[in-house]
Amino acid sequence: MTKLRTALAAALLAALVAVLVLTVRYDGYYTDPLGLSWWYGAAWALFGAAVWALRAVPARHVAALVLAGSAAVASTGLVAPPRTSTDAFRYAWDGRVQASGTASPYDHAPADAALVPLRDPWLFPEGEEGCAGPGRARIAPAEDGTVRCTRINRPSVHTIYPPVAEAYFLGVHVLSPEGARLKPFQVGGAVAAGGVTGAVLLILRRRGAPPARAALWGWCPAVPVEAVNNAHVDVVGVLLAVAGLGLVAARRRLSGGAVLGAAVAAKLMPAVVLPGALAGVRRWRDAAAVLVPAAAVTVLSYVPYALLARDSVFGYLGGYVEEEGYGDAAARDRYALLRLVLPDDWAVFGLVAGAAAVCGYVLWRGDPERPWSGALLVTGTAFLLLTPGYSWYALLLVALVALDGRWEWLGVAVAGAARYVTAQGFEERDVVGTTAYAAALLAVLAGWALRHRHRPARGAAPAAPTIPTALTTPAGTPAPL
Repeated sequence: MTKLRTALAAALLAALVAVLVLTVRYDGYYTDPLGLSWWYGAAWALFGAAVWALRAVPARHVAALVLAGSAAVASTGLVAPPRTSTDAFRYAWDGRVQASGTASPYDHAPADAALVPLRDPWLFPEGEEGCAGPGRARIAPAEDGTVRCTRINRPSVHTIYPPVAEAYFLGVHVLSPEGARLKPFQVGGAVAAGGVTGAVLLILRRRGAPPARAALWGWCPAVPVEAVNNAHVDVVGVLLAVAGLGLVAARRRLSGGAVLGAAVAAKLMPAVVLPGALAGVRRWRDAAAVLVPAAAVTVLSYVPYALLARDSVFGYLGGYVEEEGYGDAAARDRYALLRLVLPDDWAVFGLVAGAAAVCGYVLWRGDPERPWSGALLVTGTAFLLLTPGYSWYALLLVALVALDGRWEWLGVAVAGAARYVTAQGFEERDVVGTTAYAAALLAVLAGWALRHRHRPARGAAPAAPTIPTALTTPAGTPAPL
């Protein structure tokens, strides 16, 4: 029976890997988003089945199976060039600009004439044929009238990426062989994703939690699609955030705060985990032990670029915020769930009030031994309030789910993918995104209700949980998730 259970989990994992290969190879984002969505749906369904089957695998085999599966799942993102995002082209360009030693991506946009000597036909194709198809941004034509374009999105603006990300781009460029293009960034994403799996497993082992939870990250379809195939630098921030929270949980606040600062300097978004890192802290000294090194590392990482740059090291950040509609509650589907219950003009105030309430709750009632629990609540709530349209933002949330075990929050990641991919196949894109995020909110509320219902009453002897959440079985018996 034990071998049969292990074989079932392995078979479902193999099916997941096969479907992910077909999903990544299916180039349908621009031409058939609904068809691509069906592949996504199949991958997520197999992911859920494989993780569920993992509960019945003997505990002594779980960690090895999770690691092997994580490597196999991540490798599926390497089978094709980026399919649903062009961000990695900017990474390659920023790395090249830095390596030239003559310019800074904070000073020069890709379309600037001063950087023409750094262009090549791969990133800057010419002619009608080279510039045909989606994912090409037109730039100023040459004096001879030649049609020019670039694969880099927003070529007329400076980079938006923080300094740790820029250092990563430079490092990958320096280590890449000539003509490697984006493959090194995809490999880097796979390595970072594997690092997250390993870090989660170590943290779970230290706490005596079920190692099967790590599969919620390592086997999640969002990882090979966004962290590996699209090579989003977010995965570097996720790795640093997970490591930082692990250090804080081990009461190594100074080093944990420093690593969290590096995470913020990689992709800014990991700043949302800071309330979790401060959960339950009652002394200012303990709070400062996290916040001071975090702020110091973030600021100091900007110094080398600030000394070399003539322009602002914040690049296009302000323009990006405005472009994405975060300052305008009526823009597209921003604040979609808030706008269902509040007038558009009140949505931003609702965001601030909701975020402040959740952060206050985490700071006052959060568990300092499990900082990722509060971080998950703050991060997930931020997603539900903001309803972002980019699916790779949810990579951080997926990692926090793996640490905490509240799998119902994965619905938020599914909603992001639905908004980014599925909605492209409908005229009413906002409706699709709003519906997906509303469904994710209902799933979170249902999960909370189930857990609250089965929580033992205060003062009562704890009952065996209906939904197992901790590893309490001896080696050789099935380990619950």
